[in-house]
Amino acid sequence: MIDILPNGIRLAWLNLLRNRRRSMLSVLIIAIAVFALTCAGGFGLYTYDSLKESTARDTGHLTISTPGYFTKEEQMPLSNGLADPQHIIKRIIGLNDVRGVQPRIEFTGLISNGSKSSIFMANGVNAREFDMKGPFLDIREGKTLSSIMSPRYDASEPEVMLGVDLARNMNVGIGDWITLLATTTDGALNGYDFKVHGIYSTGVPELDKRQLFINIHNAQELLNSDKVSMLSVFLFDTSKTNIVQQQVATILSSQSQSVEISPWQDRAFFYLKVKDLYDRIFGIMGAVMALVVFVALFNTMTMTVTERTREIGTLSALGSYPNEIIMGFLREAGLLAVIGSLLGGLCSAVLSVALLFVDIQMPPPPGRNDGYPLNIYFSIELVAMATVGVAVICLLAAFISARKAVNKPITEALIYV
Repeated sequence: MIDILPNGIRLAWLNLLRNRRRSMLSVLIIAIAVFALTCAGGFGLYTYDSLKESTARDTGHLTISTPGYFTKEEQMPLSNGLADPQHIIKRIIGLNDVRGVQPRIEFTGLISNGSKSSIFMANGVNAREFDMKGPFLDIREGKTLSSIMSPRYDASEPEVMLGVDLARNMNVGIGDWITLLATTTDGALNGYDFKVHGIYSTGVPELDKRQLFINIHNAQELLNSDKVSMLSVFLFDTSKTNIVQQQVATILSSQSQSVEISPWQDRAFFYLKVKDLYDRIFGIMGAVMALVVFVALFNTMTMTVTERTREIGTLSALGSYPNEIIMGFLREAGLLAVIGSLLGGLCSAVLSVALLFVDIQMPPPPGRNDGYPLNIYFSIELVAMATVGVAVICLLAAFISARKAVNKPITEALIYV
């Protein structure tokens, strides 16, 4: 197999075999560095993708609202809401990449069990939204909201879903009744009784203490308005967010009511902060790994060049140019980088596959009370980047070591011991 390699590569391979232990140690150092970088980077890619999908599912890939809705304080509930949302939904629901458009009402008020009251943050949604978002809630008891179109829905028993800590503070369970008090769009105080249909956890303690869900038509009755706070547009593919945003903007450009279309990134504050933090951590980690590889390879190549100083002098005496001699050492360093990188990338791929079958739970991140499974994405691009980076470091270490040796006078190199 060696015979089919080009002469330069074959000679470099044979030179590496002259000191197998040292060459193997160098390959292991490179493999460990590539393995560490690709695993850390793969974990980062998994974290980015998970946060991206969870954010897009929570808020919608696109959010349609009135201009400045997220920056202006509402004097009254729904004073900055969207009027005639069904007209907007009908105009954009036909796009091929749009999975669904769900209206939402956000408001606050007081919740009471008859003897105790507390502040709540409510989301008025359609029952379809729970299917649209996927398993973003951990249902502890009961079920999600029923569709008002379902024959099992009882209009005389409006349903509510409570956060697990809010239900505990109110001392209520499935089937119990609570009262929601809120200010209407006219500034009057309105109240409705709701039956607890489900208890859930978002994984965020602060939300579990205050958040609840009710059907959107119940929210409109409570607030005495037919407006909605926003429309959440859900897509089949998150990568097409920008394309669909342009299409929706074109369709709604003739809308009488001016609207603002926000992609999920504009509201993904947690995602952006985590990505910025991880980028810095991985950058520092990569720099440290690069320094370790450089020092190790520089030491290895220096020892190799020193041991072969008389050989370098003999080659120079026979007429070899300094660049030809340096090129030989560069081939050896490049071969070490390629072998070590392939070994490190292979170990990273094996680990990523193994984690699909082994359930390892990570501790809860800050601000949450639920852990998550450890997964590492294997990326060919990431392995290629690590390989190029390691190769550059190895070639640089070999060049510095070899240049010093070839610059020695031939007579001095021939008698070097």
